[in-house]
Amino acid sequence: MLRTQKFASDNADEVRRLIRRNPWVTFVSMTPSGLVASHYPTLLDESDTTDISLLTHLGRPDEEYHALGASEILAIVQGPHAYVSSSWYDEGDVIPTWNHVTAHLYGVPEILTDDENFEVLTKLVNHFERGLPLGRTLPQDDPGVRAVARATVGMRLRVSHFEFRPKLSQNKPEHVRENIIRELSGYGPYAHHALADEMRRWGEQYPEDLQRGRGYGG
Repeated sequence: MLRTQKFASDNADEVRRLIRRNPWVTFVSMTPSGLVASHYPTLLDESDTTDISLLTHLGRPDEEYHALGASEILAIVQGPHAYVSSSWYDEGDVIPTWNHVTAHLYGVPEILTDDENFEVLTKLVNHFERGLPLGRTLPQDDPGVRAVARATVGMRLRVSHFEFRPKLSQNKPEHVRENIIRELSGYGPYAHHALADEMRRWGEQYPEDLQRGRGYGG
């Protein structure tokens, strides 16, 4: 992820929003055997009103591969992203780019007890089943379900620090940003409606970021 400060943000509320809307998270650990990465459905811990905390579960033996609890790990949350063609820019501006909304979250994970893990699993199922006409939940006292749950390990990650990049063409003039949004909102090969909506929303809510990004190429 490009680490220029031109596109950086310290907006913790936007990071929380990103997690809520993009619950498929990549976890990366540096272990004595090398780098390990896994991908798991993840929820924002809404009960933590002070810090950003993630709740998830790992299948065994991933917790051993990651050496969880021994050191800091990285959680990557990826929002909408897409190619931005230079043909959408003014004449003479020929360098394309890739717009994205991405957060890198760091912290030392906490391993949960079996009961806490089952509570997290229940929250995950309820979260994704809600809204379905025949949505289901986990039976709390089913021995078979409990046995499957014990094949997983619950984890809470309290984020100690983060890097957040909403790279949304802040460096472009307003008329060019509007054209990029129009192209992303269409039906061409690089259309991405969610990214267009994010560009539009960010420009309306955080216009100061657009001013800060002016004059930076890429």
